[in-house]
Amino acid sequence: MSESMRSTVAHFSSNLCLCEWHGVLCGPESDAQTRSSKKMKCFSRYLPYLFRPPSTILSSSCHTEGSRMFSASADPHAHTMRMLSASADLQAVLKPDIPAAHVLNFYALSPPADIISTVEFNSTGELLATGDKGGRVVVFQREQEFCLSFMVFISGFAILEHDNKTVKLWKISERDKRPEGYNLKDEDGRVRDPSTITALRVPVLRPMDLMVEATPRRVFSNAHTYHINSISVNSDYETYMSTDDLRINLWNLEITNRSFNIVDIKPANMEELTEVITAAEFHPNHCNTFVYSSSKGSLRLCDMRAAALCDNHSKFFEEPEDPNNRSFFSEIISSISDVKFSHSGRYLMTRDYLTVKVWDLNMESKPLETYQVHDYLRSKMCSLYENDCIFDKFECVWNGTDSVLMTGSYNNFFRMFDRNTKRDVTLEASRENSKPRAILKPRKVCMGGKRRKDEISVDSLDFSKKILHTAWHPSENIIAVAATNNLYIFQDKVN
Repeated sequence: MSESMRSTVAHFSSNLCLCEWHGVLCGPESDAQTRSSKKMKCFSRYLPYLFRPPSTILSSSCHTEGSRMFSASADPHAHTMRMLSASADLQAVLKPDIPAAHVLNFYALSPPADIISTVEFNSTGELLATGDKGGRVVVFQREQEFCLSFMVFISGFAILEHDNKTVKLWKISERDKRPEGYNLKDEDGRVRDPSTITALRVPVLRPMDLMVEATPRRVFSNAHTYHINSISVNSDYETYMSTDDLRINLWNLEITNRSFNIVDIKPANMEELTEVITAAEFHPNHCNTFVYSSSKGSLRLCDMRAAALCDNHSKFFEEPEDPNNRSFFSEIISSISDVKFSHSGRYLMTRDYLTVKVWDLNMESKPLETYQVHDYLRSKMCSLYENDCIFDKFECVWNGTDSVLMTGSYNNFFRMFDRNTKRDVTLEASRENSKPRAILKPRKVCMGGKRRKDEISVDSLDFSKKILHTAWHPSENIIAVAATNNLYIFQDKVN
């Protein structure tokens, strides 16, 4: 990591600029089920190849094992799920001496369909997967040379995606050569008359334009009664778990007709239901350990070695509520919307409506650290409840060294917290502030009274502009921020 990140977040933010990756909206073409990558301007919208009804991608989990990558998405119309193929022709690339800025914009099916609903890097950081509410999965690959203008897929690339109740595994592969010189069929693929064959030919491979094709390989179904809210691939890369509001199921990637229920909190009488599962994740190093969060603001750490059904947790993390701060909205804003293990596996990070908390796995009584994300909204709770914003589910991410946290807010703001210096910064992702080579400037929200020139009043915040999904490169100062239907990729500026 750069020295600027090691020093303070404030210094990091003052040198943050937009960078560019090549992107592909990947999948089959309507006639040949494949298509080669074509150039498109970065600010233009993706080509309108439509293969299925509008759908929603709920979550993402990108991992690699050798040449395989797994990502998660959702589509209520699983039987009509398709993926598309195209690429963006970007003006600059991720080269240390070329800082640049661009906004990656998604094609819109209908007003809500192009809203980005998930974004995540793979484990190497070379690939970035995103999904939108139109049911599309878009994969970006980091540019290595300035002259490259197309997306090149890793051979054997795979996508594990889920709809509301079904999980599907897709294989995406590339072809840049075609076989020629068949003996039993002509160049058009028609079968030849055996009596006309007078000589034996050896087929050869000829170069061709790059083609990308997607094929479904696995369908994992009939295991969830309620909508899946998250999936997590295990560190052994052989199993994964899918989570809905009341149950967590464990799957083997090679077995589609059977799963194991490892958590079930559904009561015999649904009127006695007091909480639901909001998120779950496997430990990054120990394949037997996982954690899940609840709408009551608690965390349960489970060990699958202890019992087949992990209803009895190994550790329980919950912060006692201060009776003086209790209000009508207390239970709503305490619901955990996201939980993430640190890369080291020592800590847990959770995000509720107002705060980000860091928990030590060895201390269950209270969080190790608490960071206020937008405490200035406490006076706006009634308005947020009326417009349903209070139910927004914000995600949170670690940087590669677990020293900095990042999460989103309203008005296209996103927050970063340095755990070492205890400093924080608010930045804005918007086209107006994202000029080429521009540096992001810290933003401040004014609670009341006189407002400085560089401040924004809390009454002026736009709650329709929100950053729910963010991702951080596993080893570098590169972040991806999804702001409605725009994807921003920032990097630490190199002088």
